[in-house]
Order: sequence, then C-alpha cells, then structure tokens
Amino acid sequence: MLSNKPLISVIIPAYNHEQFVCDAIRSIIAQTYKNIELIIINDGSTDDTWDKINELKDDCKKRFINIHFETQENQGTCTTLNRLIKLANGEYIYLIASDDLAKPSAIEKQLKEIIQNKAVVAVGNNEFINNRSERIGWDKHRNSTNIENAEYRTFADFLQIKQIDTSFGTYKQLLQRNHIPNGCLILASAIKQIPQFSKDAPLEDYFMHLQLSKIGKYVFIDEILFSYRWHGSNTAKIANKMRAITRKTMEYEQNLVSQEKYSQYKQIFEEVKYSTKTLFSIGNLIKLYKTKHLFSKKLILAIGKYKFTLKSKD
Repeated sequence: MLSNKPLISVIIPAYNHEQFVCDAIRSIIAQTYKNIELIIINDGSTDDTWDKINELKDDCKKRFINIHFETQENQGTCTTLNRLIKLANGEYIYLIASDDLAKPSAIEKQLKEIIQNKAVVAVGNNEFINNRSERIGWDKHRNSTNIENAEYRTFADFLQIKQIDTSFGTYKQLLQRNHIPNGCLILASAIKQIPQFSKDAPLEDYFMHLQLSKIGKYVFIDEILFSYRWHGSNTAKIANKMRAITRKTMEYEQNLVSQEKYSQYKQIFEEVKYSTKTLFSIGNLIKLYKTKHLFSKKLILAIGKYKFTLKSKD
C-alpha cells in the first residue's frame, strides 16, 4: 500500500444510463484504494438515471470521504466535464463514464505508477463488455464477437500498445492516432491548467489527451484495469459522426497551436497533418487506379463476350 495517500476525485458524467450507472458506481465503491471522493453530475437524463444514482447515495456517504451528486438540464458532455473538474478537490482525478466499470485495484495501481513515473496520466488496459457485462472481443471491423475468436481481445490489442513503447502518450503519436484506453488517472493540477472542454472540440477525450500530452508524461500499465462497455449507443460505432467530430476537434486543435504559447507544437502539427494528407492522397490514387483497372478488365471481358456472341450468331 502507498504510504502517502493523496485524495482521488472520481468524476462521473452521467447521461441516460439507467441500466448501467449503479454498476459503474459500485465499481468505485469496491476500489481497494480508500481515500476517494465521488462527484457525479446527471446531465439531464430522460430516463431513470438520476433515481438510480440516488438509490446508492447512502452507501456512497458511508464509503467515500466526500460525495457531491447534482442534476442539471442537458448541457452536453463538454460543459458537464468542466463543471466536474471544477468541483474536484483531489490531487488526482479519475474519469469514468456512467456505463463503464473500473477493476477493484485500478486506482491503487494507477496511482502507484503515476507517482513513481512522475507522469500526468496513468492508464491500464481495457477489456470489452456487452450490455450484460459479459466479456467480448472485436472482429477486424469492431463488431462484437466471441472472445475466443476475436481479432482484438483488449484495447491494447486494437491500439497496438506495447509496454515498452516510449512514444505512448506523446503529442506526435496522439496526432497520428487517438490511442489512449479509457479509465485514466490524471494529475489534477495538469487537467486544471489545460484549455476547458469546448463544443468546438466535440471529441472530448481526444482533445483532453492532446492537451495533457503537452504538459507531461503518460504511463501505460499492461494489465486490464477497466471494462469498456460496447453497445448500440457508442459514438464510435457511428462512423460518419465520428469522422465529423474528429475533423472538428482537429480544426480546433489547429487554431490552438497557432497561438504563440503553443508554437513548439505547431510544427509537429503541420508535419503530421502534411504526412496524413499525403498518405490519404496516395491511398485515393491507389483506390482510383484499382477502380479504373477493375473497370478496364470488366470492359475487356464484356467486349470479348460481345465478340463471341457475334461470332456465334454468324
């Protein structure tokens, strides 16, 4: 156990997860690390999420150093996260969605690593679970499948994260790919100094990691410490929406790095943006070539069949 036991603020933005929110809260109640405060904001849920949260209020009062539960009219994830962070009193902040689960030793193990490595973020591997909290895997298209036959059994498999990867969580690598698993423990002083979450950067977790990577080091723990729920309402499953909010977030980031105080990141951003555009263009050319080549083959085949038909008629 850690001899120094700093306060951890667990923050939960809750929205329309009546089926899952109690399990999310219970997973925090079950943490082996004891010095925790719990802060939950119900962001105008239209189901019974708020009632479910309050069912566990007495249990939470007994378990945690401090609790703060509030409900509001729907304001969106970005506004809710800004409010949650402002309310946090802890030296570290642990962020969990209202439909996910933390493993019992998650906070304790992540705190040990974040302190030892003098990092701003510590995160473990994620498993995938379904609506019934059963472990599942992903096929190559991120469709849920039986864990034994899965192409990807964990987030680290999918994101190709390795324990010895020294570039994990660096600004450049994050620009190339959003590759941070869920269930992060974050140094509070770091997250409170980055720009606030904004609706102009709607992919809020990606935006947050881009900013935190400018401040300090990330550490990855090669152990499953979090259960990421994969169900029909995951934003990541809505491909067109994901592309749109990613593009908007990157446009916002481009405006940020154009400011003088971020000048050292502007060059990195431009280099990665250029290389990404180049690869995209090459990919389109290859796709175009393949399409045209396929069309040519089909045309030749059709002409050949036509000539054969004419000869047969003769």
